[in-house]
Amino acid sequence: MDDAHASTPVDDLRAAVLRAAAALGATPKSAPTLERPKQASHGDYATNAAMLLAGALKAPPRDVAARLADAIAVELGDDLDRAEIAGPGFLNLFLGDGWHARALTDVLAAGDDFGRVAPDAPGRERINVEFVSANPTGPVHVGGSRNAAHGDALARMLTFVGHDVHREYYVNDFGSQIVKLGESVQARARGEAIPEDGYQGAYVQEIADQLPGAADGDLAEVSQQAVALMIKRVKASLSAFGVEFDTWFSEKSLHEPGPDGAPSRVQHAFDVLAEQGRTYRHEGALWLRTTEFGDEKDRVLERSSGEHTYFASDIAYHQDKRERGYTRLIDLWGADHHGYMQRMHAAYEALGGAPGDLELLIMQFVHIVERAADEETGAEETTRVKMSKRAGEFVTLDELVSEIGVDAARWFLLARSHDTTMDLDLDLARSESAENPVYYVQYAHARIASILRRSEVTPDPVIPEGVALHASERALVQALLAFGPAVADAAGRRAPHRLVTYVLELAQTFTAFYRDCPIVGDEAEAFRAALAGATQHVLATGLDLLGISAPVEMHREDAAVPGPAAR
Repeated sequence: MDDAHASTPVDDLRAAVLRAAAALGATPKSAPTLERPKQASHGDYATNAAMLLAGALKAPPRDVAARLADAIAVELGDDLDRAEIAGPGFLNLFLGDGWHARALTDVLAAGDDFGRVAPDAPGRERINVEFVSANPTGPVHVGGSRNAAHGDALARMLTFVGHDVHREYYVNDFGSQIVKLGESVQARARGEAIPEDGYQGAYVQEIADQLPGAADGDLAEVSQQAVALMIKRVKASLSAFGVEFDTWFSEKSLHEPGPDGAPSRVQHAFDVLAEQGRTYRHEGALWLRTTEFGDEKDRVLERSSGEHTYFASDIAYHQDKRERGYTRLIDLWGADHHGYMQRMHAAYEALGGAPGDLELLIMQFVHIVERAADEETGAEETTRVKMSKRAGEFVTLDELVSEIGVDAARWFLLARSHDTTMDLDLDLARSESAENPVYYVQYAHARIASILRRSEVTPDPVIPEGVALHASERALVQALLAFGPAVADAAGRRAPHRLVTYVLELAQTFTAFYRDCPIVGDEAEAFRAALAGATQHVLATGLDLLGISAPVEMHREDAAVPGPAAR
């Protein structure tokens, strides 16, 4: 959009309520709410403004609500059908058909920019989103898949609401785990058993087969060659899952000397901390005073042997991000990193970073489950599944995608908050029925495409003379207007599952509209086609923000099923 501050119909309605409140001669003690009631009988939008004004006006809230209703009627004119007082002083606003028609016009006029925040809008940040970052010692497993889906959807949404977003994968290609990978590959190349603390799985043999000289080669060189092959495989898996990165950042590079004899980035971070008086030596080791920032104990950065800890790498990496000019860092970590959060926040503050500028999101575990009938009782039981035949005791991203496809995998991995453990139901994810929420939403999009192909009129958001809008039409317009706030809320809370919920509810609202309001052949066909087209566009945009496709043709197994409940 040309104007970064362009208002929406709901923004304009909120402004009218505020002007009406000001006309009563008082200022609310806090910003009034303007929300869609859960029940249509309670109006199109409701506000608590009267209750907030009651104290300043020294009048009962319901009396203030009556005065406010009159003032809002003056502001809105014919756009307000009526206002009703409810409960202790809520004011329920019923808006006219003309308001809904103009709102739809605004949605259509915005086109691809509907709901989007312009990149030059106030509050824009340079954000580094670092996600997946699994050790390059094996394929991406299902836990990493959840991390990938969440990080990618979050990056998409943050970009949509106007931020400058950089996607980064931190490659842990330094340390003992890399040596263990090299030892495992060499063992396979020699036909020997893998060391007890090595890496199992058919992928290790595959690496050995691709490195002809691995059996007798230098261990360090074999280890790095194995890492390179694993990174190539991880990139291919993530790309097939719809996830791309701007940077693949090597941990090993942090320990290498800088150009022209400059210190390594790890040493540079040590120097930054030393200049601020945050480090000290004790028994030959270098310590960071993390207790000054709330950590339970100080942490070692460099052992007395001169070996750097993993923590040292993390500190250097985050200092490098700061110096690259990012104003906000968002890291998505695995469930086993919960105990690491406090020390990382402490280290970030020790470097000089503002406490709120580093966000650490912990991704909880994913369990793959499948339903089967008990052989004796016939009762359905849910059991956890081990699908992997090739990679040891875990399910890989490739296997998950092969089993249920990219769209279903991403939907179900995003459907729950990242901080809750989730069960991914394979049977539901596989099903091509309305009980499968991603299939249901995609089918709604495809159904609209089919309707618009059959319609021979030009969509037009003008209501035909003498035609009154059905409640389902009004509800669908209001659902469309909620798209921008839904994306902003999901992005702000770092919660893609909230957008999943919105997209599903929009599809359900369209299904109710389609049930109640025939389109092709109706006297309001042009208006309803315009409304359906706007819904199709918003569904497609919402699915794209989740990394899910929006097909225009689909087979449906049980069209009579009304669809899943919002989850």
